[in-house]
Amino acid sequence: MKRATEPSLKPSILAPVGNKASFLAAMAAGADAVYLGLKHFSARMEAKNFSLEELVSLAQMARDKGIKVHVALNSLLKPDDLDHAGRFLEQLKKRVKPEAIIIQDLSLVQLAGQTGYAGRLHLSTLANVSFNAALKLVRKKLDVDRIVIPRELSIDEIKALALACPKGLDLEVFIHGALCYGISGRCYWSSYLGGKSGLRGRCVQPCRRLYSHNKQTAKFFSCQDLSVDVLVKILLSIPQVRAWKIEGRKKGPHYVFNTVQAYRMLRDQGSDPKMKKEALQLLAGALGRTGTHYNFLPQRPQSPVKVDVQTGSGLLVGNVKGTREKPFIVAREELLCGDTLRIGYEDEPWHGKSRVRRFIPKKGRLFLKIVSKKSPATGTPVFLTDRRDKTLENMLTALEGELDKIPKSQVDASNFCARLPQRSRKRSLAFELKVYRKIGNKKLRGRTGTWLPIKNPAGIQRGLVSKLWWWLPPVIWPEAETKIKGVVDFVLKKGGRNFVLNSPWQIALFTGAKGLNLWAGPFCNITNPLAVSSLVSLGFNGVIVSPELGREDYLLLPKHSPLPVGIVTAGNWPLCVSRTLVENLKTKQPFTSPKGEQAWVRQYGSDYWMFPNWELDIRAQQDLLMKAGYSLFVHLIEPLPRGVKMKKRPGLWNWNLNLL
Repeated sequence: MKRATEPSLKPSILAPVGNKASFLAAMAAGADAVYLGLKHFSARMEAKNFSLEELVSLAQMARDKGIKVHVALNSLLKPDDLDHAGRFLEQLKKRVKPEAIIIQDLSLVQLAGQTGYAGRLHLSTLANVSFNAALKLVRKKLDVDRIVIPRELSIDEIKALALACPKGLDLEVFIHGALCYGISGRCYWSSYLGGKSGLRGRCVQPCRRLYSHNKQTAKFFSCQDLSVDVLVKILLSIPQVRAWKIEGRKKGPHYVFNTVQAYRMLRDQGSDPKMKKEALQLLAGALGRTGTHYNFLPQRPQSPVKVDVQTGSGLLVGNVKGTREKPFIVAREELLCGDTLRIGYEDEPWHGKSRVRRFIPKKGRLFLKIVSKKSPATGTPVFLTDRRDKTLENMLTALEGELDKIPKSQVDASNFCARLPQRSRKRSLAFELKVYRKIGNKKLRGRTGTWLPIKNPAGIQRGLVSKLWWWLPPVIWPEAETKIKGVVDFVLKKGGRNFVLNSPWQIALFTGAKGLNLWAGPFCNITNPLAVSSLVSLGFNGVIVSPELGREDYLLLPKHSPLPVGIVTAGNWPLCVSRTLVENLKTKQPFTSPKGEQAWVRQYGSDYWMFPNWELDIRAQQDLLMKAGYSLFVHLIEPLPRGVKMKKRPGLWNWNLNLL
């Protein structure tokens, strides 16, 4: 079925909406489009999100005002999620009629076809499309209409991607909002420590916590917010950039209203000094974190992490004083009736919210109503996180009245069942694969792999090249694409044939090569058989599934996998891969969490890999996995820095958990 196309206009302002009030605030501010999640399958499950019934009338109202609705179905899907996700998509198609769905999991490409969804497909930043050759591939093979590109890119890298855009594909760029420390789609920190996967929208933000390193305790990984602000004018010269995206689906209507208004001014009247000043004032009062341009200007990059800057979301309005029974703050700013305050940080036992019940003048005293079991310590910061001034309240009330006039409708149940692929008939003897950073003079026993790029590929014996399994990195940036492609071509010329690609799009580097054994690696985050089916259409020969899954999901997945299946059963798995490292933190030296968990950072290329000091180890389950249909068992081996001691822990990750 032929899908809708995007007309050629100035870039749209795409607003985040996590609840009805924020949706209405985006309308009031003049957003061109909104993006939102449902109660399921969204990468921001901590937001309130929407029921299908609630969304039907809101989407109708948005359409009546010329505002597009994009629905985020950008969570990873487990094998038993497929029918449920397909039913959601079928109901969305019939009743909500979104202009686009935002996807991470490749199974949604298959489900879109099976349900007859004819809207646009936008590939989430979590899919990590980060280099030029990938763009043509995703357009041609998957019929994707838009790429949401990584936040880590500079303006020069964005321009390079734009020039590589094939006809029918456009780009969406983050211009404002929260930054993750880990590269999108390459963070497993929350999942590894507690079974709550960021790739399934349930991140508990361990990067926002305090850590100790070299006698200093600080928030070494807590990023400021991205704020491109006045620099967005540069994006106006790039026609392939069709949307400016504001992050913040967990934010309130005040934030949404301010940021949308500000970027509309900068887009439409950015050459007017008065409007530019007003826009910056709106952003300063949006109640986000301190802003940074990050990598946007390559000649003047800014570190997103500053350990001496508070990175709590909201405006600091005071610190707790008084007694346990009667804590209060002396307000640094005037507070309005209805303002929402956040007390402390997310990882503190007294963290909670408090509503202001009356006007408090600047320097006035506000006694806090504590809802947590533990009273906040003296000095605990208190932040203003949402504001309902009368002007905005009146706008929202008027829009609420319009919404009430739209007839409410029931969403009919769907009985959709996903059509699963047939299991691969290809059978091979099970084997283990040990993967090293460097081969050196090691005596190799059994199947062996090594990571690309390597410093001196010419130094590896020709006979060994054909036997090794060559692992590509989990991220390829535009600046590294030519180098990686050159090394791949060299290895191919020397007889290499076994490759593990750690992004599905890396298969674009092998165009025209024949007789190869190409496996999708574990960083492809494959978690269900329909996603495997998409890999077949891309040209893969096998798949190493995501290491995040639990026992039941692992045993279920091979039953309908159209490709041979592998799994990481042991070794050093990173908590995350990042493009930045704060100066205060030294590589190859341990840092410690408040719970005594240790980890270290090692640099590979321009990226920083963070490893915990205990290994993943489910080797005891290998016989069970072999019976389920797995044939490749991977052991990832990292060089251990001096001063880092590995801890003996079960290392089961989510094996015994039902991954959230």
